[in-house]
Amino acid sequence: MNKTKTPKVEPLVFDTYIAVIKNSVGSKMFRNFYAKISGKKKDIMRNGDLSCAFFVSSVLVLSKLIKDGHGTVNSTVEDMKKTGWKIIKKPKVGSVIVWEKITFGNGESNKHIGFYVGKNIAVSTNSNTGLIYEHHYTFGGKRKIEAIYWNDKLN
Repeated sequence: MNKTKTPKVEPLVFDTYIAVIKNSVGSKMFRNFYAKISGKKKDIMRNGDLSCAFFVSSVLVLSKLIKDGHGTVNSTVEDMKKTGWKIIKKPKVGSVIVWEKITFGNGESNKHIGFYVGKNIAVSTNSNTGLIYEHHYTFGGKRKIEAIYWNDKLN
């Protein structure tokens, strides 16, 4: 009988987490989330227009860094706070950025959430295309950052 030892496999959470974020760029995967509202089917992400929290919370759940997926920035942040995420002053690779609420031409106002991947680049959803994309982490100075979050499990 051959007694070959099974090698110890140790997941590299941070490396996998960053790879999932970067490999999501260009994806439509988080564009739609359907729910029944008053008995009628509705895409509550509006074909990607409101999908930033769905994207971020899905990656965080997959990485076991929060408990549940979410459809809003506020509920995502609440879950993050309950699972050890803390506010930091400067972004570092892997941190989650929450941008302040802005009002759009149609009168709606929304916060935005995404990931910092380094070299002044963030990854989040684009409400115009519904796709995940890379952009300057301050949107070229057009959006003010409300908070930057870090979880020590990423160390």
